[in-house]
Amino acid sequence: MPSRTMSPAAAAAAGAACISSSAVLMRLADTSASITALGRCAFALPVLGALALGERRRGGPRLPSRSRWLARLAGVFLAGDLILWSHAITAIGAGLGTVVTNLQVLIISLLAWLILGERPRRSLVLASPVMLAGLALVGGLGGLGGPRAYGTDPSLGVVYGIGVAILYASYILLLRQATSARGTRSGPEAGGTRTAVAGVLFEATAGATAGSAVLGFALHDFHLGHAWPTLGWLVLLALTSQVLGWLLITVSMPRLPAGMIGALLLVQPAGSVALSYVILGERPSALQLIGVALVLAGLLVAVSGGTAKSPAAPPAPAGAVAPAGAVAPGGAVAPGGAVAPGGVAATDGQADYWRRSTRIMRHASGASTGKSASKSP
Repeated sequence: MPSRTMSPAAAAAAGAACISSSAVLMRLADTSASITALGRCAFALPVLGALALGERRRGGPRLPSRSRWLARLAGVFLAGDLILWSHAITAIGAGLGTVVTNLQVLIISLLAWLILGERPRRSLVLASPVMLAGLALVGGLGGLGGPRAYGTDPSLGVVYGIGVAILYASYILLLRQATSARGTRSGPEAGGTRTAVAGVLFEATAGATAGSAVLGFALHDFHLGHAWPTLGWLVLLALTSQVLGWLLITVSMPRLPAGMIGALLLVQPAGSVALSYVILGERPSALQLIGVALVLAGLLVAVSGGTAKSPAAPPAPAGAVAPAGAVAPGGAVAPGGAVAPGGVAATDGQADYWRRSTRIMRHASGASTGKSASKSP
């Protein structure tokens, strides 16, 4: 295990670097959106299957049927997310296309407001106009990006990016619900301290593989082009972004301070912009780069502020692991939970983010079964 021979910070940085390369590798694959999504998920399945099997042999809990189907459904949303993200990357570039999708932070809170009636935190209210202003600059909306705005269609790229953020928010919520279901944890208490992370991720990736295949046929979007080096780039994408990056982050995060979560939030999109600049030759305009800075600054403020007034959540069991699949469409580190990816305690703002996510799904689940949903996180 590489993370055992390097410092936790180095392992986390290596994981973030792997994840930052997602959009660049998707662009280098130079194939259709559906093939890209299918390849990323299908090539990762054998590795995730082996990890899930090892997890079970080490005494990990067996996934109940409900968790498996929730994870598979989450994977279908991930498939749509990856396909639409490919179109966003084509329209606005790999770097900017990754930055825009981080708006899922706002969407999670918006869903909490609309579904649960929870008022947004002050930090989110302050961050929202900053992020939206940055979005306008990135997309050149109303000419704000300047005449030299990068991308074949920056405005359309932003629209696609917003759609990606919505799909990814749905993926996060469903995956979180799958890992929170009774039976996915083991330990002395009902909540337990061990989570079937690899098993859930395997099921979600299987759902994404099937979803990518179905969507590809429906959209008539299976165009491989040259088998080499396309397949090579897709294998590299699957192993780095879908498997290795999150393996390094999940293993190293329990040994890192909570503040590292906020740093990782910025490393992934910022790293993607830098890699696309160096490798792909993408040259966003000065105003677009200012927009990137505004989006990232707003993102940091949104997840680092205090918790909104809401029923207090019981403390998470020591070492409880948030779903390693809670990553941005290329792998951006999701803003924590009651615990952050890998089990490190999150900040109040980050914990509030995941509490909102989980409560939205419980509310929806209760509505679908005719039962009142619990308001406790």
